[in-house]
Amino acid sequence: MKVITRILMFLSLGMILFNLFQLNWQSPLEGKSLIALIGIIASSCAFLLLIILEISKKILAISKSKKN
Repeated sequence: MKVITRILMFLSLGMILFNLFQLNWQSPLEGKSLIALIGIIASSCAFLLLIILEISKKILAISKSKKN
């Protein structure tokens, strides 16, 4: 599970970087630039959710070890 999470985190960072290069900084809310902006926001959300998943798995492991 940890390996898959790391791979997905790497892919979401790659998508953020790719969309940053596609973004037109002069008019970020027009045409393909809007799609790139939506992609950046979506990839950032996915990355944040994966970080939350990893933190929750660490908390679960700590709480299980303290019960024993």
